[in-house]
Amino acid sequence: MAEIIQRDGGWDFDGTAVRIRPGLHRSVPLFRRAYGEIVVPLEAVAGVVYEPERRRGRLRMWLREGADPLVQATGGRLPEGADPYRLLVDVDRCGLAEYVVEEIRHALLLDQVPKEPARSYLLPGPPVPVSVRSSDGTVSFDGSRVRIDWADTSDRVKRARGPLILGVGDLVRVEWLPNSGHEGGFLRFVTRETVCARLPAEKDPYALDLWGGVQRDLLTALVATAVTARMPHPSAWADAQGADRPRRWAAAVPAQADPHDELLRRLRELGELYRDGVLTDEEFTRTKAALLRGFKEGPSSAGPVRCG
Repeated sequence: MAEIIQRDGGWDFDGTAVRIRPGLHRSVPLFRRAYGEIVVPLEAVAGVVYEPERRRGRLRMWLREGADPLVQATGGRLPEGADPYRLLVDVDRCGLAEYVVEEIRHALLLDQVPKEPARSYLLPGPPVPVSVRSSDGTVSFDGSRVRIDWADTSDRVKRARGPLILGVGDLVRVEWLPNSGHEGGFLRFVTRETVCARLPAEKDPYALDLWGGVQRDLLTALVATAVTARMPHPSAWADAQGADRPRRWAAAVPAQADPHDELLRRLRELGELYRDGVLTDEEFTRTKAALLRGFKEGPSSAGPVRCG
């Protein structure tokens, strides 16, 4: 067995899997401690490297595309310190780090692990139920349903509509952007009805606006990953382009709502909130303008669903 233990955490490799454990020191980011131990099967590994530096080196591992729901959900946007596939290594342990790298590389060659994208998730993601309290509200996932309960500081549009409850089958994708401390982030649940017309995160009742404590808001990636792990694998979209497209497409992609109908529905809901006195003149005007602008701009990220 090849093993290395540092203050930042530990890696051990038994020939079939790499076991990654977060360190217990208070300097280890909250997200890594919350995510816990990760067992990476060898077939999920794309490569590993040791990068020596003057004071401390760094072990890095990258996985095959589509193998890990965490990488899929976060899109590689986790801050360096929070990334579980990075390990800081003291200078006097550089030889041991290089040995771990060589052992993993040797096993990859012997097992002829493919480089192409995985056809299914090879790691399970976080266990459920999982619940995280963020700056905008509390998001929970029980394995089948997502629920967001808004905080007292959430926008009035969100609080007026009440808790958001969505089934996994309602979702087209999950979008996550971390709160960097300089710019806010978001956790957005995109449905077939909202894929084309969306509000800014602070007013979108399908999105958590992440603007508070950076370490706490990062924990929303736990929910994003748990939901992603239980949605159709990305390979389902690729399969839908094949010769048996009609059958596979129907199973992989929910029927797409007309974006104009969705826009009218959202405007009607906004008008009802205004007539009921929930929104002021200024809030109604500003939110309506943002909704129309979001409709014209379309989705903010690429995906299998197209609008217009």
